[in-house]
Amino acid sequence: MADSRDNTREIGDMSDRPATVLLIEDSPGDARLIREMLAEGGGARFQLECVDRLSAGLERLVEGGIDIVLLDLGLPDSQGLDTLHRVIAAVPEVPITVVLTNTDDEELAVQAVRAGAQDYLIKGQIDNNLLVRAMRYAMERYQIQVVLRSLALIDELTGLYNRRGFVSIGDQHLKLADRAKRGLVLIFVDLDHLKQINDTLGHQEGDRALIETAKILTDTFRRSDVVARIGEDEFAVLAMEVNTNGAESLTTRLQKNLDAFNAGENRPYKLSLSICTSRYDPEDPCLIDELVERADRSMYEQEKQVWSSERGMRNNRSGRPPTFPRCLFQAPSFRPDRSSQQVRNAERETTSWVGRQPFRVPNSAFRVSKLPG
Repeated sequence: MADSRDNTREIGDMSDRPATVLLIEDSPGDARLIREMLAEGGGARFQLECVDRLSAGLERLVEGGIDIVLLDLGLPDSQGLDTLHRVIAAVPEVPITVVLTNTDDEELAVQAVRAGAQDYLIKGQIDNNLLVRAMRYAMERYQIQVVLRSLALIDELTGLYNRRGFVSIGDQHLKLADRAKRGLVLIFVDLDHLKQINDTLGHQEGDRALIETAKILTDTFRRSDVVARIGEDEFAVLAMEVNTNGAESLTTRLQKNLDAFNAGENRPYKLSLSICTSRYDPEDPCLIDELVERADRSMYEQEKQVWSSERGMRNNRSGRPPTFPRCLFQAPSFRPDRSSQQVRNAERETTSWVGRQPFRVPNSAFRVSKLPG
C-alpha cells in the first residue's frame, strides 16, 4: 500500500547493510559497465539488481527493498522523461532516482531534476568514483527530503498520510491510472462513536481507537495503496482496481479484519467503521479532492436515509417495513459503561429489513453506508 510506510532506511543506517541498487537498463554492455564501476568504486557497499524493461522495474519496485534506482531514459517500453514520471507516479515513496542517458542536454537534465530525479549522469562521461559519489549523495539528500516531507504530509498520531499527503500522493496515482487506463477505488471510512469514547473513557482511549483503526487499514490494504487519516475520525484509502468487483472485495476484507480484531480484544467497546466507496474512471477524470467529496457526500446521504427510514419505521403503525437500499451494515454497539443510559436505550431493540429479510439489531447500535450497486 502506498502510504507513509516507505521502504527506505533511516538516516544513519546506510552503513548497516549494502544498499540495494536497481538498474533499469536494456543495454547488456552498459549494464556490465555499471556493475564493474560499482564493484571497483563501492566494494561491498552496493548490491546490484538489473532489469531491461520499465515494466519489470516497476514490478520489482512494488516488492520493496530497493534503496536507489539507476534509470535509463531510453528503454524499449518507455522513452524520455515519461519514463521518470512513470516510476515516480507508480511508487512515489521509493527512492532516489539517478538518471542515466546518452544525451548531453542541459535542459533535459534540469527537467529531470525538477521532476524528482536526484541526479543526471551522461553515459561515457562517468567513472566509478563519480558514479559512487553521485549515488551516496543522492541517498543522503533523499533521506533528508523524506524527513522534511514527512513533517508536512504525515499524521503524527497514526503515522498515516494526513489530508495534504493523501491529496499529494493521490494526485500521482490518478495520473498513473490515466496512463494505464485503469480505474481506482476510493474507500471512505468513518470511525464510529469517537466522541463518545473521548467523553466517556478519555482522549487517550480515543487516540488508541484511532491508532488501532489505522493498523487495521494498513494490515488490510496493499503497500501500493494510499492510506490516510484525512479528518478527526475520517480515513481514506485509494486503491488501484484489480478486477470488476474491486470495491466489494476490498470492503469485505476490511470487514473480516475488523471482526477478527474485535474478537481478540477485551475492552468496554468494539471498534465500528462506516464505509462508503467511490470510483475514479480514467475516461471521466476528476481531482482527488472531488473524489473524496463525492464519497463524503454519499456517506452523508446514506446515513440520512437510514436514520429517516428508522424514524419512519417507528411511526409506521401498519407494521410494514420501509424500503432500504442495498447496504453494508456495521453493527457492533458502543458500550463504554453497561449502566449508562445509552446501553439501556440500545437494549430496546427494533427490527430492520434489507429487502424483505428481517433481522434484529439494537436501535442505537448501527451505522449504514451504501455500496455502489
